[in-house]
Amino acid sequence: MPFRVRAQAKPNIAGDYLGTLGPLHVKLHLKVDPLRGVTGTLDSPDQGADGIPCADFHLDGQALSFTVPAVHGSWKGTVADDGASLSGTWDQGSPMPLNFARDTFMAAAKPSPVDGIWLGRLQAGSTSLRLQLDVKSDNAGREFCAMDSLDQHAMGLECAKVIFAASDFSFDVPIVHGNWKGTLSADGNTLSGVWSQGSPLPLNFARQSVAIAAAPIPGPTYDPALAPAAAADLQSVLDSDLAEALRSGELAPGTGAGVSIAVVEHGVRRVFSYGAAKPDSIFEIGSITKTFTGLVLSQMVEQGKVKFDEPVRELLPPGTVAKPVGAEITLLDLATQHSGLPRMPDNFKPADPNNPYADYGAPNLYAFVAQHGVEKPADAGFLYSNLGFGLLGQALAVRSGLAYPGLLKEEVIDPLGLKDTTVFLSPAQQARFIAGHDEHHHPAHAWDLDAFAGAGAMRSTAADMLTYLEANLHPEKLKPVAGSSAGATLSAALVQSHQLQADAMPGTRIALAWLFVSETGDYWHNGATGGYSSYAFFNLKADYAAVVLFNTTLGSSGSFADRLGQHISQRLAGKPAVSLAK
Repeated sequence: MPFRVRAQAKPNIAGDYLGTLGPLHVKLHLKVDPLRGVTGTLDSPDQGADGIPCADFHLDGQALSFTVPAVHGSWKGTVADDGASLSGTWDQGSPMPLNFARDTFMAAAKPSPVDGIWLGRLQAGSTSLRLQLDVKSDNAGREFCAMDSLDQHAMGLECAKVIFAASDFSFDVPIVHGNWKGTLSADGNTLSGVWSQGSPLPLNFARQSVAIAAAPIPGPTYDPALAPAAAADLQSVLDSDLAEALRSGELAPGTGAGVSIAVVEHGVRRVFSYGAAKPDSIFEIGSITKTFTGLVLSQMVEQGKVKFDEPVRELLPPGTVAKPVGAEITLLDLATQHSGLPRMPDNFKPADPNNPYADYGAPNLYAFVAQHGVEKPADAGFLYSNLGFGLLGQALAVRSGLAYPGLLKEEVIDPLGLKDTTVFLSPAQQARFIAGHDEHHHPAHAWDLDAFAGAGAMRSTAADMLTYLEANLHPEKLKPVAGSSAGATLSAALVQSHQLQADAMPGTRIALAWLFVSETGDYWHNGATGGYSSYAFFNLKADYAAVVLFNTTLGSSGSFADRLGQHISQRLAGKPAVSLAK
């Protein structure tokens, strides 16, 4: 009998697949046509982008690859034998793992009374948000749902614990630590109930015939490139670039908005302001605090007080959490956002949503850690976690024997001579603490952080932040303030804090908290609280740095502080600059 060779069969990949890229949900829709071969589209529902065309499909046995020209991205990987999963890597300047699983949901032949599309409006103070539910049941009678926050461009938030019994309906939305509970009306067209996300608020839904699609987030427009700006000339450049924003946009009269800007380029410093701000105004800097926490970690490593690969468990009070069987979360994992910890703990239930972190103390944090454990997932990729940096700051404080504000002062603030950088303001500083505003330009409460201090508790001025950025630009020139006990190790700690440790978002790597853009050479971080937003960057090769401090939080179109910070970087580099007009 002759020996026969059988060609390797290609797995069936036609259908819909679900995946996550860092914090983003991704949907892949594939079709296979005998004449056209493989075709497909990609959805990024969290960004309001659906139906992005894919191209250049190659399926060779179980090897699959394709490109997404509109975002200059590509995917390459393998298909499981049964076509149930796709395992591979997304590359958009920097490779990141991106695996897909086939969407196998089988809808019930007869929908349940609560199945369908529902639209509600959540009123929280002056903020009004449209929330949309997609509820469906499978052929086993189980209920599923997903929530869209249409005005925040947050789509497909997965529900958990979805329960429908008689006329009672309830579900959780774990990613935002929310819960809804209520009842279905007798006519089946209204869901009446309460949304709880720290404090209960009424939230009713009305049945809809079709779903509302999220409006795509508009792409940025750019001002033409100018010759590279010097620090001494940047204010005059921005006077022109910000003219429309000052007249009728983010900094218009009546908004209460103000921005302080500081820039250094080849040793030349400038500090100036627009709108309601003054050059010496004090702002909340939000998550830029994480870079200070990363530097505190680097300092303590240089001083031999901790090690990067030390399990965080060993720094916490004895008995806080059990030693896991597998790999443990280390201090470096926390500092590079690769711990696998969620963005926020599930026991975060603020009594006052206007000051949400104030009542979350060390006992709350330890209770979560004890319940969750500190085992590091085998596939822990980049996942931005306020929880992770809160835990890092708390752990370092415990090891030092100081509270976080005192540790920060000893290791960074005093050696650099920062006079207006602090967690707690003096009465004189309070007089310069510019009032914060929500996205609708209404007054916003300042935020006080306890156990999460290492993630975002700091306040500062543009001038102080520029001194901090100058130290990052030139650690070798650093002359610590006389008498500062930690000054001897600060230069080496700064250099160490810039070392790139892991991949982060596409095109981006991460050092100790600082994110690094390979294309531009910028190290950067941003921040936002309920009434403030900020952006800081430095470029070692080009020898410039800048900070933007804004007394208004993020809006529905994103962060004005981010746009302004990126605009300044582009002006310094002589590149087309993202427009600052509204």
